[in-house]
Amino acid sequence: MTAVGNGAQTAGRPTRLPRSARRKQLLAAAQEVFVAQGYHAAAMDDIAERAGVSKPVLYQHFPGKMELYLALLDTHCDAIVAKVRDAMASTSDNSERVSASVRAYFDFVDHESEAFRLVFESDLRNEPAVRQRVERVAQGCIAAITDTIISDTGVSRPHAELLASGLVGAAETAAQFWLAGGRQVPMAEAVALVAALSWRGIASFPLQGESA
Repeated sequence: MTAVGNGAQTAGRPTRLPRSARRKQLLAAAQEVFVAQGYHAAAMDDIAERAGVSKPVLYQHFPGKMELYLALLDTHCDAIVAKVRDAMASTSDNSERVSASVRAYFDFVDHESEAFRLVFESDLRNEPAVRQRVERVAQGCIAAITDTIISDTGVSRPHAELLASGLVGAAETAAQFWLAGGRQVPMAEAVALVAALSWRGIASFPLQGESA
């Protein structure tokens, strides 16, 4: 099996990398193994082999398989929330904000790493630490959109949260359906369709200072 990263081995000996670089290398190897096999079927032996290191080196950075899995989840959960926050901050045009937030989900599921499977399709969802991180994705994305809706419309927080949860749910479900269906609709068109559906509903709420 091929080692991940540059210079993982030299003349049969592991290359000494800076700790941050080694951690990044190990996470990349673990991601490939977890995506391909799922948590339960993956073994630390497989991850060490994929990274081109010994198991003791792997255990120097991660005490066990769960810690390694959670580190990956943290990375990707934070990334999708950051993308939605960036979408909200990228423009003052609310139609574009909706489109950008929908695009964030499609970009996430369409990435060649297939990291979305760790977040949305984990075989470890009943594990409290995993469930907490997965729920944090929805909560973080909903919070980002909620704040924007409140700022622009003046509706109450419960109303804004409900609207935001609808947008997040539509984007996540549509993106996964689109991918599972074989990307039959070009991604740009798919994003535009889902964004148009969501925007037509949200746009019915007037901006602050406008009459309904």
